[in-house]
Amino acid sequence: MTDARTRQADALVEGLQREAGGKLTVFLGAAPGVGKTYTMLTRAQEQLRRGVDLVVGLVETHGRADTQALLEGLPQLPLKAVAYHGHTLQEMDLDAVLARHPALVLVDELAHRNAPGSRHERRWQDVMELLDAGIDVWTTVNIQHLESLNDVVMRITGVRVSETVPDGVLDRLHDIVLVDLPPRELIARLQQGKVYVPEQAAQALQAFFSPANLTALRELAMQEAADRVDSSLREARAARGESNLPLRRGVLVAIDGGGQSEYLVRVARRIAERRDAPWTVVTVQGRRQDEATRREIDAAFALARRLGGDAELLHGSSIADALLDHAAHNGVSTLVLGRTRERPLARMFNRTLTQQLIQRGAHYEITIISTPQARARSRREGLLPPMRGISYEPAQALIATALACAVAWLAERWVGMADLSMVFIVAVVLVAARTRASVAVMAAILCFLAYNFLFIAPRFTFAIGARQGVITVFLFLAAALVAGRLASRLRMQVIALRAANRHARARQQLGRQLASAAGNGEVAQAGRHALEQAMDVPAWLRIGADTATGGRSQPGDTDLAAADWALRHGQPSGRFTDTLAGAQWWFLPLLDGEDRAIGVAGLYLPGAQARLLPEQRQLAEAMVDDIAQAALRTRLVAELEQAHVSNETERLRSALLSSVSHDLRSPLAAMIGSADSLASYGAAMDTADRRALLDTILVEGERLDRYIQNLLDMTRLGHEGLKINRDWIGVDELIGSAARRLQRYQPKVRLELDIPATLAPIWVHPALVEQAVFNVMENAAKFSPPDAAVQVQARELDGQLRIDVIDAGPGIPDDERARIFDMFYSVERGDRGRHGTGLGLTICQGMIGAHGGSVQALPGRDGRGTLIRITLPLLKPASHDEPDPD
Repeated sequence: MTDARTRQADALVEGLQREAGGKLTVFLGAAPGVGKTYTMLTRAQEQLRRGVDLVVGLVETHGRADTQALLEGLPQLPLKAVAYHGHTLQEMDLDAVLARHPALVLVDELAHRNAPGSRHERRWQDVMELLDAGIDVWTTVNIQHLESLNDVVMRITGVRVSETVPDGVLDRLHDIVLVDLPPRELIARLQQGKVYVPEQAAQALQAFFSPANLTALRELAMQEAADRVDSSLREARAARGESNLPLRRGVLVAIDGGGQSEYLVRVARRIAERRDAPWTVVTVQGRRQDEATRREIDAAFALARRLGGDAELLHGSSIADALLDHAAHNGVSTLVLGRTRERPLARMFNRTLTQQLIQRGAHYEITIISTPQARARSRREGLLPPMRGISYEPAQALIATALACAVAWLAERWVGMADLSMVFIVAVVLVAARTRASVAVMAAILCFLAYNFLFIAPRFTFAIGARQGVITVFLFLAAALVAGRLASRLRMQVIALRAANRHARARQQLGRQLASAAGNGEVAQAGRHALEQAMDVPAWLRIGADTATGGRSQPGDTDLAAADWALRHGQPSGRFTDTLAGAQWWFLPLLDGEDRAIGVAGLYLPGAQARLLPEQRQLAEAMVDDIAQAALRTRLVAELEQAHVSNETERLRSALLSSVSHDLRSPLAAMIGSADSLASYGAAMDTADRRALLDTILVEGERLDRYIQNLLDMTRLGHEGLKINRDWIGVDELIGSAARRLQRYQPKVRLELDIPATLAPIWVHPALVEQAVFNVMENAAKFSPPDAAVQVQARELDGQLRIDVIDAGPGIPDDERARIFDMFYSVERGDRGRHGTGLGLTICQGMIGAHGGSVQALPGRDGRGTLIRITLPLLKPASHDEPDPD
C-alpha cells in the first residue's frame, strides 16, 4: 500500500511539474512531405478562430503554395537576421517570442540546427526555453531525427542523419499527432514535385524514399506514437492510483570506447524508455586509454546526457567488480553490454566479462547487444582482434626480455641456474607494472622461451633434456604469468587509487576552505581558489550578489550571457555544451535541493583545450555541488541568525513594554494618589501626615527618575554612545558616595563597608563606576532580610581592584546565574524574584565593561546569598592626559 501511494504521489508530482511550464504538441511524421506543417497550420487556423492568442515563430513552407496559403491571417513575428560568412541567415527571434509571450507559438522543424552565433545550437533548445517560460509550443519532426533511433534509421536507409533531437525533449509532451501517409501516396507526391524540385525528387526516389524504406520508417513512427500514448496512459493511471506498476529499476549500460559506445547508448535509451526506468552510462577506467578511445567515451557521455540519462566514470582494476558494485548501490536491475572481443584463453577459463557477470550477477538481467561494429568485425576477422594502430607497449616486452637475457648471460658464472629465472620474473613484473595485462602475459611467454632457449640444457634449442628441467621451465612459466597478472592488477588498482585520491584531496581542500567561510563572498572566493587549484584553469564564481574572480582571465560579454543563462535555467552552458557553445568558459549552476540555481561557477577552457576529460567533468561537478551546499549552509546560518535577532527583538520589546507598564505605573500611581490626597484633604491633615505624603511623592519621583536614567544608560550602551571621561578618585570616596545615595533612598538598609585605607586612587569615570556600584548595592539591599547587613569589600589583587558586594538573600540558582545580566531578565525565585526591572545589573556590566573590567555572580559565603564581584584594571593615564594624584 505504501509503495502504491508513493508511486501515485510521484506521478502527481511529475504531472504538476509538466503543467507548470508550457505544453508541447509534436506533429510526428515518417518522412518529409507527409504533411506535418500543413496539418499544424490547419489546426492553428482553427485555434485562431477560437480566440487563442497565437503567433508563428517560424514556419518553413519550402515554396509549397498550399502551405503558404495557410499562413495567411496567422500573426507572424519577424525573423532574426544572423550574419554568417558573408551570408545572412534567417532564424526565429527567440527574445521577441519571449517578450511577446503568446499563449501558443508555432515552431517548425524541431531538429533544425541554428545558425552559428545564435543563443542555442539547436532549435529544440529554443523550444525548451519557450516551454520553461510557460508558452505552449506546436512543432514538427520526422521520426528519423529522434536521437535514439539514429542507428536504426542508418541501418534502414543507409543515411546517417546529423540533425537529431534528444528523446528527453519528447518527455515534455502534452500531445502527439501522428501525420501518416501511405508510401505510395508519398511517392506520388514526390513524382508530382509537391515535396522536392524534380531533380531532388528523382535522387530521393532512388535512395531515401524507396518503398521499403518508407514502410520501415512508417512503422517506426507508429511505434513511437504508440509508446508515447502508452506512457501517458501509465502516468495517468498512476496519478489516479489505479495501476499496479512494478518498481522502477535502473538500466546500466557499460561502454569501453571500442567503436560501439554511441550505439549502445541509443539502445539503452530505448530499453529504459519502454520500461519507464532511469538509466546510466558508465565506463570503467582501469587502464591507459588512447586519444581515440577517450574521444569516443566523451561523445557517448554527452549523448547520454542529451537523451536524458546519467553518465558516470568508475574506477577499478576489475570491470566486473566495478559494474556489479555500482549496480548493487544504485538500484539497477538490467545490465546492457556490447558484444566484446573474447580471447580464447579467457573464454576457456570463464574469465570473459560476460561470463563473470553471468556467474556473479545472477539476480540481474544481462542484455548483450550485437552491435554493427561487432558483426562487421566477426565477418572480417573472426576471433582475431583488429589492429587499432601500432602500440609501443609490446616493444617494452621485447626490450625487457632482451635486457633480462643480457643480465642473465653476464650473471650466469656467479649464480645458479635456478636463480637466473628470477631475473626473467623481475623483467615480467616490471613490464606488468608499466603496461596492461595482455602485454605482461606476452612478456611472460617471451621470457619463458628465452630462458628455455638460452639457459636450459640442451642450450640453443627449445627441447628440454631432463624431467626436472621440464618441471622447472613450466613452474617458471606459471610463476611469470601469475607475477605478471598480479603486478598488472596492482598497477590498475594504483591508477584507480591515484585518481580517487586526487579527487578526494581536491574535495578535502575545498571542504577545509569552505568550513571557515562565513558568507557568500567568502564561499565564492574559497570555491574559486579550490577550483583553480584542482582544475589548473582560471575559475569564476557568482553566488547571489557576490562575485569571485581571478586575475588570469575574466569572462567576456558572450561568456557572461552564458553564465546568466545557466543561472536562470539551472543547466550547464558555454563551452562543451549546446547552449552558447561559442563562449570560452564552461558554466555550471549551483543548485539547491529543489534544482533551483543559487549561483553559477565558470571554468576558462579556451579553444586550445580540445575537450574535457570525463574525470575532469566529474570532479568539477562534484566540487560545484560542494560549493552549492556551502552556500546553502551560509544562507541557512544567516536566516537562523536573522530569526534569532527577530525573536530577541520581540522578547526585548515585550519585556520593555511589561517593565514600562509596571515600573512606570507603580510610582506614578503612588505619586498621583499622594498628590490627590493632599489636594483634597490637605487642609484637614496635620503636619506629619502632609509630610508623609510629600515624602512619598519625593521617593517615588526619585524612583521614577532612576528608572528613566537606567533606560537612557541602556540606550547609550546599546548605541556605543557612552563616553569614558576618566579622572582620579579614591575607592573609599567612590563606594562611600554610592552608600550614601542608597541610604537616602532606603534608610533602613544596613551596610558593612570594608575598604582598606591603603588602597590607591583609581583612574576611571567616577560617575559611571559609582552608578555601577550603586546598582549592585541596591540589588543586594532589595533581597536581603531586614535584619541582615549588605557587606561591601574592596581589595587590590594582581594589578586589579576587586569590589565584592555580598547579600544574605536566598541566592540564585546555578543554571540561572549567568543570565541575570541579560536585559529585562528576572529570576522567578531568588534574588530577583520580588522587585526590579531587570536593568540594573545589565547596566552595571555595560559600564564596568566599558572600563575593561568584568562583573561576576558567585555563590555567597557559607552557602547563603549571592556575591557580585566587580573587577577593574588599575590603569595609569598617559603622561599628557592627567597629572598623578596628590
